[in-house]
Amino acid sequence: MLYSNRDLKRLIVPLLVEQVLAIAVGMADTIMVSAAGEAAVSGVSLVDTVNILLINIFSALATGGAVVAGHFLGKKKKEDASRAAWQILEFATLLAFVISAIFIAAHNQLLRLMFGQIEPEVMRASRIYLIITTLSFPALAVYNSCAALFRAMNSAKVTMLVSLLMNAINVVGNAFCIYGLHMDVAGVAVPTTISRYVAAIVIFSLMFDEKKEINLCRQMRPGFDGQLIKKILYIAVPNGLENSMFQMGKILVISAVSTMGTAAIAANAVANTLASWNILPGVAINLSVVSVVSVCVGAGEYGQARFYTKKLCLMAEAGMIVMSSILFFTVPYIALLYHLGPEAYQMTVEVMRFHTVMAVFLWVISFSLPNTLRAAGDVVVPMVIATASMWLFRVVAAYIFTYVFHFGLLGIWVAMIIDWGFRAICYFVRYKGHKWELFGQKD
Repeated sequence: MLYSNRDLKRLIVPLLVEQVLAIAVGMADTIMVSAAGEAAVSGVSLVDTVNILLINIFSALATGGAVVAGHFLGKKKKEDASRAAWQILEFATLLAFVISAIFIAAHNQLLRLMFGQIEPEVMRASRIYLIITTLSFPALAVYNSCAALFRAMNSAKVTMLVSLLMNAINVVGNAFCIYGLHMDVAGVAVPTTISRYVAAIVIFSLMFDEKKEINLCRQMRPGFDGQLIKKILYIAVPNGLENSMFQMGKILVISAVSTMGTAAIAANAVANTLASWNILPGVAINLSVVSVVSVCVGAGEYGQARFYTKKLCLMAEAGMIVMSSILFFTVPYIALLYHLGPEAYQMTVEVMRFHTVMAVFLWVISFSLPNTLRAAGDVVVPMVIATASMWLFRVVAAYIFTYVFHFGLLGIWVAMIIDWGFRAICYFVRYKGHKWELFGQKD
């Protein structure tokens, strides 16, 4: 077997810790900014839906680089894996600079286009948060690319330690800027940007270790290798389009939420943060699936790819059951930490309890299983399934539930579960067949 239980533990445990850190810091951010009022919480949450759209693009590129590098590692071609690493870093960083320039130059138009006529205080908070966090995109591109490469090498401990550093800077900076300097929304955005640059510098420097299977020693040459970039983009572009269309759909859904008032926006923001805890085991193991399966595919071991997919998905499901059980009973107490008004508090508890139940049945098949397909190079079909499901089910259903049936915030979350159910069926059918295995054989 390519991975022992010890190897999987070395990969998964740091990833779990990393996800805990990321979500805990996000939760702390929301709690700290809530001291400035519901308008500040709403502004940050709205912009975060935009930021996640861009982050998903960088993550897709990082995944493309990691899959290609993983295939090379499976074939024992370490030099080719290292060349792929530099190519993805160079390409992702250049793209991040371009996107940052566009978003800073057109921030007002973009905010109006995506969120319409939101309340003036919410718009002010959104504008400040967007401009400052957009400056961090180049650093985020470097960090995501390097982190994905370390995971491909089964060195998730490195990303965990760098994440610990990044999040420590973020939390301490937030506390100082918000409570000490009274910087309002900027008090969350500035430390976030600084922490991302520190993390990018540290993890980039760690890529120059010749003992690593993938390293940047003697690889830093300007220009692009067309063949490698083509391989990386073959994985990254469909994955990026899928994530982008998914996030754009979420932005449209958020637009529907924004018409329900500040209480609904704040409740939705808090519920999204708590939902991140709910799916934490699955998100961590999803990263493991990409790393493990890409190496198995590179080695031509499709039986092992299926074995590890089943094993990792069962682990994700067990973790989901535990987290859902805990959150179902504790969410009324956790929601009190956010200083919400009575209406927002009640909506938060209602949608979170619904989410905890449905996540147990649908999340792993909907989001973990397709990572095996992507790791094998089967990226177009998952993209079509995810995009069609998002727009035909989640977006359309959300608008019907909101404007026709007036279900309120819960209707938005019911639409999300309908989306999960459809994609779960499609991914399961695709995985049970063998067409996805043919993509790895073409590499």
